[in-house]
Amino acid sequence: MKSESRNSSRLHRKRRIRAKVFGSAKTPRLCVFRSNREISAQLIDDEKGKTLAAAHSKDVRGKGFDVKVASEVGKKIAQEALKLKIKEVVFDRGGYKYHGKVKELAESARKEGLEF
Repeated sequence: MKSESRNSSRLHRKRRIRAKVFGSAKTPRLCVFRSNREISAQLIDDEKGKTLAAAHSKDVRGKGFDVKVASEVGKKIAQEALKLKIKEVVFDRGGYKYHGKVKELAESARKEGLEF
């Protein structure tokens, strides 16, 4: 019996989520990617296939990768969105659990003024 790897399970969940979530120019998709060392977020217009704004933990990094860094990335992506006069987005968690760093990124973006 073959067991699925952790990442292939995540990619299966990601495809299931992406079938339902779609971003436009008016309400772009806030896509989250996290690795073992970094976290990043992008605002994507799926109609045109363009990235409108992005934030990465390398840009806001202090020391280490923890929930505080994810919170700073959420604040930065929200500020970038507000510069582009975008207030409403569709959240795409990318197959990750809405827990820990992904949750903190989303909540800090909400605190800065983005609506999901």
